[in-house]
This record gives sequence, structure tokens and C-alpha cells, in this order.
Amino acid sequence: MAIKIPAKVQSRIVQQLKKYQATVLDARKRDINEADTAHLAMDILCDVFGYRKIEEITSEKAIKGTFADLAVKVGNAFRFLVEVKAINIELKEVHVTQIVNYAANLPADWVVLTNGARWQAYKVNFSKPIAGTLVLDVDLCTCNLKGGEVFDLFGGLSREVFTPDSMSQMFKAKQAMSRYSIAQLLLSDPVVAMVRRELRKLAPGINPDPDTIRNVIEEQVIKRELIEAEEAKVAAKAVRKLNRLQRRTGTPEQRDEMNELSPQLAAIPE
Repeated sequence: MAIKIPAKVQSRIVQQLKKYQATVLDARKRDINEADTAHLAMDILCDVFGYRKIEEITSEKAIKGTFADLAVKVGNAFRFLVEVKAINIELKEVHVTQIVNYAANLPADWVVLTNGARWQAYKVNFSKPIAGTLVLDVDLCTCNLKGGEVFDLFGGLSREVFTPDSMSQMFKAKQAMSRYSIAQLLLSDPVVAMVRRELRKLAPGINPDPDTIRNVIEEQVIKRELIEAEEAKVAAKAVRKLNRLQRRTGTPEQRDEMNELSPQLAAIPE
């Protein structure tokens, strides 16, 4: 769990989702339309997330000539927008683009995309072009009701827990544990150095070149998508920053080893 969810909120989430699992399965069999799915989503926002209907959940929120299905607002602060699709509609990238554009015009840092059964939370990236990063993804029909992802999504975005700082903390934690970050760490100087030391022990007398080791990891161990995706670029930037910090704070031996592994990195400015 990336952030602390009070026991009372956890208990409510589990109890209410048990009820809604049956409701969602029945709704799928009946193939309810988008309007009915929106009503179901609003009920879940109230009973599971803990928000107050009408007072804190607005339907058809007008945003610069268009409308978001639902908007959650506590006091004067918008927390997140919700885009709802019919229950048997598969959630797609075009739907993400739609709700992210709404959020950019509000503005709002977080959006939720749902078909009543599947719930996805996205962090809005106010870059060019505007984009959304998937942070949480839960299917009510198949999830473990006491699983970490369930509590992160329904607890993290709940009325009691949600704050800009708590969501930022969750986002950073999810980024750090992503497959893209782990792939970049496998290519980082400290890991290459560790592999090099262990290879020397494995086959005495060999002294592999660091770039050779890094190329083997990149080309034969890690999937290409983890190196070439946009998320990989963000992760690589974070790892380079970490490497520069280690160059400054490590022992003299560690700094020498890092410089040997990637001397060009030492010249990169902060």
C-alpha cells in the first residue's frame, strides 16, 4: 500500500465492494447502457469512496463547451473527473485522451475512467501533448478485495484520504516500482558494476567491459518495450539523477568505479 488507509475506510471498501461485485456482474449480464452505468458509478463513488451525492459529485460537469460525466469536488477544490462508459464497453486509449483533455481545461491533476466494472486512475501530465499516466487499474469482477491495488485506488481516492500530497506520494511510489524503472535500474552503473564483479567470481580471469555487459542486459535480457516506451524515458531520467547523486556521495572507490563504467555521465549537468 503506497499510502496509509485508515482501518475504518478499509473496512467500508471491503464490505461495500462485496455487494457491488454482485451488482456489477448482474449489470454485465443485462448489458446496461451508459446512462445506467453512470448511476452505478455514482453509487460506488458514494458507498465505496465515501463522497456525498449531489453535494460533492456533479453530473455532466460543463468544461469549456463540453461535459465530463462526473466531477468530484470537496469544498472549493476539484479532486478528480470521472469518465463513464457502458458496462460492456472496453476501456481504450481514446477514452483516456477524452477525459485527460477535460482535466486539462478544468484543470485537474487526476482522472478516473470506468465502465462500472473496471476502474482506472490516471495522473494528468501537463506537458505537450497533454497525456495521462495509468497509475491504478482494478477490475471489480476479478480483484482480491483485500489487495493492495484495491485499497490504493478506492482508499487513496476516498473522501477521507485524498490530498494532493498523498496522491503525489502514491504516484512516485508506483513510478519507482514500475517495470520501466526496474528495467532502467538494471542498466544503471551500480547494477552493471555488481554484475561485473560477480562475473569475475563466476569465471576467474575474465574482465568484461562494462559496455558489453550493459549491451547484453539491454539487448538480450530486457524486453524492447521497456527500453523504448515513453515511460522508459521518464524512468531513465530518474535513474541518471540517482547515479549523479551516488557519484557525489559514494566512497572514493565507488566513485572511481562509476566513472570507469560511464565517464560521459560525469559531464552531464544537473
